[in-house]
Amino acid sequence: MSLPVFTLESFPQGRARRPWYLERLAQHVANFPGVSQPHAHDFYLLLYVTHGHGTHTIDLVTYELQPGSVFFMTPGQVHHWQLSADAQGYVVLFEAEFYLLRYPGNRLFEYPFFDHAHAPVLQLPAPDNELRPLLEQMWQEHITPAAQQNEVFRAYLLLTLELAARHYPTTPPRPTEEPRHAQQLLREFGSLLNQHFRQQRAVQQYADWLHVSPNHLNALCRRHLGKTASTLIQERVLLEARRLLRHTNATVAQVADTLGFEDASYFGRYFRKHTGQTPAEARSEKKNVIPSLPGNDVPEKQ
Repeated sequence: MSLPVFTLESFPQGRARRPWYLERLAQHVANFPGVSQPHAHDFYLLLYVTHGHGTHTIDLVTYELQPGSVFFMTPGQVHHWQLSADAQGYVVLFEAEFYLLRYPGNRLFEYPFFDHAHAPVLQLPAPDNELRPLLEQMWQEHITPAAQQNEVFRAYLLLTLELAARHYPTTPPRPTEEPRHAQQLLREFGSLLNQHFRQQRAVQQYADWLHVSPNHLNALCRRHLGKTASTLIQERVLLEARRLLRHTNATVAQVADTLGFEDASYFGRYFRKHTGQTPAEARSEKKNVIPSLPGNDVPEKQ
């Protein structure tokens, strides 16, 4: 299993490149079946559900998906979903620069649903709520191109984000119940893991960033996810290692360096210990490339 990292170009819509993407959920899944598997991307995502049910897992935490669900994601987060056959809705993807061209940058980063202190999902009344007409207007703008299409689409996007923000408290919640607090910590752990797994594999460091003890973090992960924090870190590193080995031309030494290992030999021992294969054996396997969704090449080491 590999973990692709997608750009907006990974989702062509048959037109010249533009800094946003809109598609009906069912058609999006049909066009790109790989989006149901774990992956990350470098753009913002908004998913609005009008029909059907399922689950949506974002940075280790699984949420119910049903009519009226609205999900928000920032660049770098890892997610996947399981949808019923009748699931319908809209998927909106956009680059930060598209928003920033006309609206203040701070506002984009201040939206509560893009802050990991808040849940990345709203559950609105279905079928009638204030966001659905805006998504339907976006769709009409998408299928009937006209003058200033980007400007009109951006205005609808702004209204959608602003109205969605009204459903969140003006200050981060102060959890009083353990399950609520646990979900917030797990979201933050997932976000930190996606940012730092190439340089940091120590549970102690993630626990320090989260202001909890390593034992508490491990217990939390084991209780809610069935795995320890160290196992989750290990799995994230190995997913990226497999992706780089199978879907890029990077040498084993380059992969080792990208993932923060001291040398290729140490990386090889680590990989074999946890997978039962050498890096070369993993590379020689049949490549499991997701159709129409090319992953990025080796990222620059940060």
